[in-house]
Amino acid sequence: MHASNIPPVVNPADDPILQDVDSARNLVDLFLKRAEEKGDAPFLGRKQDGEWRTQSWSEVADQVCLLAENLRKIGLCDGDRVALVSENRPEWCIADLAIMAAGCVSVPTYVTNTERDHAHILDNSGARAVFVSNEKLLGPVVGAIGQTGIADHVIGIEDLHRKQASSFEYHNWTDLIAGDAAAARIAVKARAEGINRGDTACLIYTSGTGGAPRGVKQHHGAILCNIAGAADIVIDDFGVNDERFLSFLPLSHAYEHTAGQYLPIGLSGEIYYSEGLEKLASNIEEVQPTIMVVVPRLFEVLRTRIIKQIEKQGRIANFMMDNALKISEKSKEGKKRKRDRPLDLLVEKTLRPKIRAKFGGRIKAMVSGGAPLNPEVGNFFDAMGLTMLQGYGQTESGPIMSCNRPAAGLKMDTVGPPMRGVEVKIAEDGEILCRGELVMDGYWQNDAETARTIIDGWLHTGDIGHLDSKGRIVITDRKKDMIVNDKGDNVAPQKIEGMLTLQPEIAQAMVSGDKRPYVVGLIVPDAEWALEWARANDEKFDMKALQDLPAFKNAVRGALDRVNKDLSVTEKVRQFAFADEAFSIENEEMTPSMKIRRHKIRDRYQDQIGGLYRG
Repeated sequence: MHASNIPPVVNPADDPILQDVDSARNLVDLFLKRAEEKGDAPFLGRKQDGEWRTQSWSEVADQVCLLAENLRKIGLCDGDRVALVSENRPEWCIADLAIMAAGCVSVPTYVTNTERDHAHILDNSGARAVFVSNEKLLGPVVGAIGQTGIADHVIGIEDLHRKQASSFEYHNWTDLIAGDAAAARIAVKARAEGINRGDTACLIYTSGTGGAPRGVKQHHGAILCNIAGAADIVIDDFGVNDERFLSFLPLSHAYEHTAGQYLPIGLSGEIYYSEGLEKLASNIEEVQPTIMVVVPRLFEVLRTRIIKQIEKQGRIANFMMDNALKISEKSKEGKKRKRDRPLDLLVEKTLRPKIRAKFGGRIKAMVSGGAPLNPEVGNFFDAMGLTMLQGYGQTESGPIMSCNRPAAGLKMDTVGPPMRGVEVKIAEDGEILCRGELVMDGYWQNDAETARTIIDGWLHTGDIGHLDSKGRIVITDRKKDMIVNDKGDNVAPQKIEGMLTLQPEIAQAMVSGDKRPYVVGLIVPDAEWALEWARANDEKFDMKALQDLPAFKNAVRGALDRVNKDLSVTEKVRQFAFADEAFSIENEEMTPSMKIRRHKIRDRYQDQIGGLYRG
């Protein structure tokens, strides 16, 4: 396979940043180099008591090394997996780096995970320890440890209520970052010399087609390859100067983990942690980020908010916005006229500065990833003077394969050319294939799925597309059934459908939610259950008529509510509609092997499904 312990050859003509990334043995090695260079310069920031406060590179490096050494002292060994359950905060970055610096493997998990989700990840990964940030997140983790008997240690970032526990030990964060920092740095540097680019850095769990999340083995070189590719775009297209990132997306997601944490380290940048969605707009203005890593849904919300604000400002502001959009569209079509220039300059002096100010005034680029971006949204921000880039990839590719870049010509219906160090080709059936150091080593303890996904070193993405005349990737369809919602979260439909059809009220189900804010379902009620319900409620057994009864619909809703209790927030089925008839081979809504034909069902019921997102 591709993963080699030999770093790629460094091109002397490359920027020093790229040389550092290319020559780094591992992520810890890169971080410690940056910490030595930056010293007392600010690195990690958070808002406390109404003020933004930062920790320097040196302070963070001391804590990373002390924590790593203390993890070894409590008994963790090379290759041990350590789970990390926390919201975005400076301790997340410190813990992630410390786990790797201890020679262990980081296992990020979502704070929205249920006890059942945690149990699967603990059981599958065999994690020996778990970091938990607060009391609220502790309950499901303790329950999962009780179910599986996995994990010898729980480390509380905040003070946790010490419950009686016989199978694992509690540790306090403060205790584990205490000691001789100088000695710890020496020990970590020595250990890091034995960690190679081909060694596993983390297991990122992503939902498989069968529903059970699979652990993607991302090696140090995969993430370093991604850092180099993204840094190359920043350096060539924008230049590097005091980069600042605002971390908002969950760090347990591969996109934020690589682009929102390790890319800033590669660029010697600062990372500030958002207070959450409700305060994101004010956080952006206060932090003044230079690069934002965001999912399409946020851009859609911001676009709507900006348009409403401009509409309230009167006729002149609306005139400026409309013309900015027209000029931008003509420019992309190569039809920009000289007579448009005075108006464009006027927009540049009046409207665009106000829009840029809402994003802190220092934004170089906003990078959309994790889910497809509506070209209309990208074109809007471009017209408003904000550079919008769209990236593409998946957890199995570190996760970034390609990204739009101004130098290659921005075209919002593409996801840009492959990044530096990435090779892409299109298979005969149109599937997008990828090769390079960024490709995962495989799925943890799942050789069969690994063999199906990586063939002769090529990652089979499951996406259908082509390369345009300028080498940019155009995605036209999804070969996989995976739902990717508008926030970039992966949802396995088969898992949810399997749970729904186990309920006595439901015979068949198809869930939907690709590029949408939540999951909805199309339900075929179980005929025998419906007959019994009709008799018990003194109703005539007519399936169509029953479906119009609020009481009948509420009874089916009860089945969904039971299933939703065992699903994470992103998986819950929020709304549902009844199908007109059962899915069958005869109506071409099932295959001969009794699998549902999703595209056929979606085409037939597109109005009903769309209606579940209105009102």
